Amino acid sequence: MNEKNRTALIIGGCRGIGREITLRLARDGFDVVPSCRKRGAEAEALLDEVRRAGGNCRILELDVRDRDGARRILDAEFADRAPDAVVYNSGIAKDNLFVFMDGEQWDDVLDTNLKGFYNTVQPLVFGMLAKRGGRIVAISSASGQTGQAGQVNYSASKAGLIGAVKALAREVGRKGVLVNAVAPGVIDTEMTKDLPKDMMLPLIPLRRFGSAAEVAGVVSFLCGPDSTYIHGQVIAVNGGLVI
Repeated sequence: MNEKNRTALIIGGCRGIGREITLRLARDGFDVVPSCRKRGAEAEALLDEVRRAGGNCRILELDVRDRDGARRILDAEFADRAPDAVVYNSGIAKDNLFVFMDGEQWDDVLDTNLKGFYNTVQPLVFGMLAKRGGRIVAISSASGQTGQAGQVNYSASKAGLIGAVKALAREVGRKGVLVNAVAPGVIDTEMTKDLPKDMMLPLIPLRRFGSAAEVAGVVSFLCGPDSTYIHGQVIAVNGGLVI
């Protein structure tokens, strides 16, 4: 990829892991385009931080569950040139034992975590193929690699992303588009703040939760010049939780 004027779209890039990915890619020299469902104080603070550091940032407001709406916004934003990197980070969790899980809990998680990947990434693939280059990174999870009780919906959605990445990699690799997944373990974010650390830490050989910056570092690598022969892979960032 040309090191100048590179653009990275980070779906779900305004908070948590996505925020750190946006900041890291901005430091790497990308013009960053993070998206959020509703633009608020977090998005504005991120925009200000990137710009104060000398980077270029534009916020996209879109709902990954709205297929037609997302396509309209992305078609308008990238009408002239497809992004050089697309990171799909949008995700929610609504945990429950499967026997008690209602349809809304199932649908909301699958619609956001898996269907959203199609709704926001598929409209951009043709343009990336046309310019014969680009990176696509999906943020999966350790739960998608091994399964987790109480997370049948979440595990299914994240495992689905891994399957999608592997299949898409076979379709687009010959055109120079690299597709990979990152599978974080327990990362210290708002989503994990209520987890019982005393029960979780003994399961992690490094005996600590990971940081969002550590995940962002792997995404940076996959979007950078040192990963040009890494394709269709799942990179785990989990402190040894899944080996």
